[in-house]
Amino acid sequence: MTTPAAPTPERKAEPTPPATPRTARSWLRDHSELGVCALLLALGVLVLNDALTMDVDITQRGPVGPKTVPVVVGVGLLVVAALLAVDVLRGGRGQAETGEDVDLGEPADWRTVLLLSGVFLGSAVLIEPLGFPVAGALLFWGAAYTLGSRRVDRDPLIAAVLSLAAYALFDKLLGVPLPGGPLMGVL
Repeated sequence: MTTPAAPTPERKAEPTPPATPRTARSWLRDHSELGVCALLLALGVLVLNDALTMDVDITQRGPVGPKTVPVVVGVGLLVVAALLAVDVLRGGRGQAETGEDVDLGEPADWRTVLLLSGVFLGSAVLIEPLGFPVAGALLFWGAAYTLGSRRVDRDPLIAAVLSLAAYALFDKLLGVPLPGGPLMGVL
């Protein structure tokens, strides 16, 4: 025998909290990955514009010429930008950084960032008067020093060897002319 169930009192619906108005700023914060989409779109348009306006009459030797790779890269950038935008607008979100070596609670090391920026800018300024081998050696050594290497007995030697190897690879083997500077007659 079953006993009749006692009627349950009806629950009153709890009032829902008032909806907070979504501002454009909060929408953009929730969809911040769209900034990456915009950057990829701009890069794709820039690459395609440069590739399609490139003068290649002299270097064209077959159906695949100097325009092929930049056009493929430009189209690839546009496709990735569109796919990422669709994913973000559908609610997709990138995963947070989970690297074990990254402490997100620590502030950025602006001293290192500024020193590296100075090394790169200095190299860019010195490449014409000093040539690639010297400016490249200063770039490699300056970057190693900025990032913490203090081996003054071997770092300049390694930087010089890397710079000369890069110069030989690009200038001599690949035919990409790089400024030799004062070492032009020696190299």
